[in-house]
Amino acid sequence: MLAVISATVGALAATITPAGNPVVLVGLLGAGQVVGHLMLDAAGHHHAVPTAPPAAAMLAAHALAIGLGALLIATGDRLWRALSRAVRAVVREVSPVEATPASAVRRADQPMRSALLLAASVSHRGPPASLAR
Repeated sequence: MLAVISATVGALAATITPAGNPVVLVGLLGAGQVVGHLMLDAAGHHHAVPTAPPAAAMLAAHALAIGLGALLIATGDRLWRALSRAVRAVVREVSPVEATPASAVRRADQPMRSALLLAASVSHRGPPASLAR
């Protein structure tokens, strides 16, 4: 279920236009974390064990992870856009590639195997073709 939630948040971030904004990413990542924790709670996963860190430390770690994740994703998005612009500028197509004309079908001495199989599978039983008109 966590993978489905992660994929859904990732797909949502990839499809909405303002997702390159770190503030929007913080909201998406925060919502994903909340939904993930709600799903874990519904599945019976509890954090109330004696070795668990205090709730304030856990909340701070999640907030830090959300902020850093949003910053890294936004930075990666900007770097990818700059790199793709640079590659497009270097590999600019001067003239469009002309499509090669389709080669003419040559007749063979022997019929194709698929034509033989099709002819063998067609039944010749039934009314005459002249009655179908």
